[in-house]
Amino acid sequence: MPGTVLAAGVVGFAASVAVGLCAVTAAAVASQRIAGAADAAALAAADTASGAASGIACDRAAEIADAAGARVVSCEVDGLIATVSVAGSFGVSDLTAWARAGPQP
Repeated sequence: MPGTVLAAGVVGFAASVAVGLCAVTAAAVASQRIAGAADAAALAAADTASGAASGIACDRAAEIADAAGARVVSCEVDGLIATVSVAGSFGVSDLTAWARAGPQP
């Protein structure tokens, strides 16, 4: 009987660690998803500002961020350089990321 209790404890501990690691991994994936949305939105805004794509730069950034499941918090275009900040959520947490895109200086 003592071995059964020990085995049950070990299995319970391993299950708790596995659930915790899954939660941390899911949060990391959500964070990278938001960062990717920021990158894509900034690239779209910079392309639009340079004339490579048609439309208004920040509107195009908002479209791209929305397609990626995020929302644009701020968008600034200075010449050909676009700086975009996006936000999204993971459970009850809000995630934010920003990206800058444009030609090399």
